[in-house]
Amino acid sequence: MLKTREMLTAAGTLACAVGIGFIIHSGDTAKQRYSDVATANAPAEIAPSIVDANIASAAGTLLEVQDITLTSAQTDTSDVIVTPETGVQLASASALVTPKLDTPVPAASCEISAAATASKGAMIDVELAAPCMPNEHVTVHHNGIMFSQSTALDGSLSVSVPAMSEEAVVIFAFPNGEGAVAQVSVPDLGQYDRTAIQWKGDTGFEMHAREFGADYGQEGHVWAGATRDVAAVDSAQGFLTRLGIKSALAPLMAEVYTFPTAMGTQDGTIDLSVEAEVTLMNCGLEIEAQSLELQGGQVKTQDLTLAVPECDAKGSFLVLNNLVQDLTVASN
Repeated sequence: MLKTREMLTAAGTLACAVGIGFIIHSGDTAKQRYSDVATANAPAEIAPSIVDANIASAAGTLLEVQDITLTSAQTDTSDVIVTPETGVQLASASALVTPKLDTPVPAASCEISAAATASKGAMIDVELAAPCMPNEHVTVHHNGIMFSQSTALDGSLSVSVPAMSEEAVVIFAFPNGEGAVAQVSVPDLGQYDRTAIQWKGDTGFEMHAREFGADYGQEGHVWAGATRDVAAVDSAQGFLTRLGIKSALAPLMAEVYTFPTAMGTQDGTIDLSVEAEVTLMNCGLEIEAQSLELQGGQVKTQDLTLAVPECDAKGSFLVLNNLVQDLTVASN
């Protein structure tokens, strides 16, 4: 029996999912369906909940570094000595070891900034500049979706986020409370339906979309092993976006399936399911996830707490039948 409990997100306290059915696929069937998809090789404790960062502090005071001056050494010509024997000028010992510190160099700016641009497929391309935050983990927030990322050695970060609102706001929150905010309008969002699943830690969750009767492993089965890209919308096909990095401590991860509903070329149904593999990292534990469904401009959320079978079921897959709603598509 599945149980539910409250989880906190950027949207506040949400209603819990009730009565999510699931079945177990195991053994050779599971291996055949999922091929050689790798799983992590070391056990870890699954964190108990997905908790949103403090958005107010993320958009708050930025680090200001002032009054730092770099200096260069110069020789004091008053200490130059001319020897009578050779006429060669030699600097005195005090001139060699005592530099004059009188050439200030401006300090590098530590301002954190972000800019967003709407792009194809109702995606948001976001650029973060945080020169004083090199190689630093940061949490990205957008309309309830949260995922972990990391800056480059120069403090920069480029990431594409599936828009979940037409007037989109993307927040970057560093662990020390600093951050940046970017805003952009996404006018074509109404042409798309989106379904997302997000979780914390390495819990084995996956989003699966089977378009117009496609079976597992066939063309039209869109998942982590066959994500497609945003160019698929040109052919009236869906694509999957994976968000998050596992290197963060208790990382926030997400997968988002997008379908261009307004561009449909055939009538039919897209079967959507959320699945979880039983691994050494989650067996015998309770794992949590949250779904977000954007349909008709509205976002619906459900929270899930799932009791994973014991480790002797390792390699099996739990298929959650009713956590997310299938998409009905009509040709246009």
